[in-house]
Amino acid sequence: MKVNLLSGACGAEIEGINLNDTSESNITTIKKLLFEHKVIFFRDQDITQKEQINLSKCFGPLETHAYVKGLKEYPEIVRIIKEPHEKNNWGEGWHSDVSYNPEPTMAVILKSIEIPPIGGDTMFSNMELAYDTLDHNLKKQIENKKAIHSSLGAEFFVDDYESMKGNGNSDIYTNEHPIVRTNPDSGRKTLFVNWTYTKKIVGLNKSESDKLLEKLYQHQERLDLTCRFKWTKNAVAIWDNRSVLHYAIADYFPNRGLGHIRVMDRIAIKGERPI
Repeated sequence: MKVNLLSGACGAEIEGINLNDTSESNITTIKKLLFEHKVIFFRDQDITQKEQINLSKCFGPLETHAYVKGLKEYPEIVRIIKEPHEKNNWGEGWHSDVSYNPEPTMAVILKSIEIPPIGGDTMFSNMELAYDTLDHNLKKQIENKKAIHSSLGAEFFVDDYESMKGNGNSDIYTNEHPIVRTNPDSGRKTLFVNWTYTKKIVGLNKSESDKLLEKLYQHQERLDLTCRFKWTKNAVAIWDNRSVLHYAIADYFPNRGLGHIRVMDRIAIKGERPI
């Protein structure tokens, strides 16, 4: 096995591991790598949908998406499709998946099916490191505070994509989570807010909340907290959704002459209530 770091902040590309091997020893190794590097990548993994399901179940119970219809045979798999003529990318903007849920996603396993020849990379930002590098005053301001996360707006976003279908659900989910949570597997504190779903800090008025959240968002986007992965066909990313944000870059849209399709299969593992 060879571990190639993508940056000094997070992310590692792993060679010499077969993701079709779900033996206890192999899964233990993968989990150890995940909790150390926060997001890990594997290339040339020509696994079937069933094999991706089997791998994902080794991490815990699987989720079905609140709003997006999964595959008919495997409803836990969301096929993410951006057609060549579409400008926006599903997952564009810094976020933690479904942080509006009472028990947000623990981890995501994403496999590339069809990728553009250029562009379409995904960036990740280490929120354990983000908390560690906050200045003392900001840490004091967010100590023991909670924030409201909401799915408002997310119930309709799938309508923007021609080849992705909603499941008919239009309910809005809102939950309060600690701004600083502890990852139970790494044991480290992590900054748990994100631009997409965090709406307000509990106990502050709107102006105070907006100003403080903006400071936190700017900190989360610091390039020295990030890594960037260039996809190839049959690559697999596994990330700890409790400890990283991610951003799918939409830099291959038609008006730049880069209109290409991008197809990914996503599986999410259920998490625990943040504490």
